[in-house]
Amino acid sequence: MTSIKIPTPLRPYTANQSEVTVTGTTVGEALADLVAQFPDLRPHLFNGAELRDFVNVFLGEEDIRFLYGVDTPLDPNARLRIVPAIAGGKNEDSSGPERNVDHSALRINQVFIIGLLVLAFVLDAPALAAFVAAVMLIGAARPGAELFKLVYWGILRPAGIVRPDVIPDNPEPHRFAQGLGGIFAGLGALALFAGASAIGWALTWLVVALASLNLFFGWCAGCNVYYLLNRLGAPGFNRQRVKARQ
Repeated sequence: MTSIKIPTPLRPYTANQSEVTVTGTTVGEALADLVAQFPDLRPHLFNGAELRDFVNVFLGEEDIRFLYGVDTPLDPNARLRIVPAIAGGKNEDSSGPERNVDHSALRINQVFIIGLLVLAFVLDAPALAAFVAAVMLIGAARPGAELFKLVYWGILRPAGIVRPDVIPDNPEPHRFAQGLGGIFAGLGALALFAGASAIGWALTWLVVALASLNLFFGWCAGCNVYYLLNRLGAPGFNRQRVKARQ
C-alpha cells in the first residue's frame, strides 16, 4: 500500500506518526485518505479543495507539480513525502528532500517550442504560433498542464527514449521564464494576425533564440530576470538561486 512520510511540524496531527499508510490510485486520492484518517491535518495541507502553495508533495524524488499534480498515478507500493516550505526555499523538515527539477523535461519543452515556432514561420502559420504561445502561458500558470512536458512524462521518459536529469533547482524561475516567453510569443501572434508580419515574426524568433540559448547552452534568460527581481526584493520572487551540488 502507499505510504506518506509526515514532516516533523505536522506529526502532532497524525498522532505523532512519522509515516502513514493510505489507499488510493492517485496522489489526490492518497491525500484524501490521509486527511480522512486525520481530519485535523486538513487545514494544514489544503485551502478548500486545493493544496496550499507552501505544501510540496514528492513521489520518490519527484515534485508532483512536475508530474501530473494530484492526478499523478501511484504504484501499489508508492512512497510519498510531504515537505512544507518556508520563505527562501528551505524545508521546515530539515530531513526532507531537496527541491528538484527534471531538466530533461525542460529541454523537451524547449525542443517543442523551437520546432513548432520555426515550423510556423516556414509555413507562415500564425495560428500555430498562437497555439505555442497558449501552451506556454497555460503551462506557466498551471504546473501539471504543460502539454509539451506531458509528452515527456507520459511517453518519452517511460519508454526510456529520454533519461531524466533531476538536479537541485527551483521550479518557479523556470515557470516565470516560460510565462515571459509565452507573453512575447503571444504578442508576436497578435501582431501576425494584425498584419504586422515583421514585428510578429521578430518576436517569434526572439522566443526561438532565447529557448535555443537555454536548450543548447543552459542559459535561461527568464530565470536570470527572476533571480534579479529576487535580489531587488520584488514581491512574489522569493526563491534564491540554488547552489550547485559540490
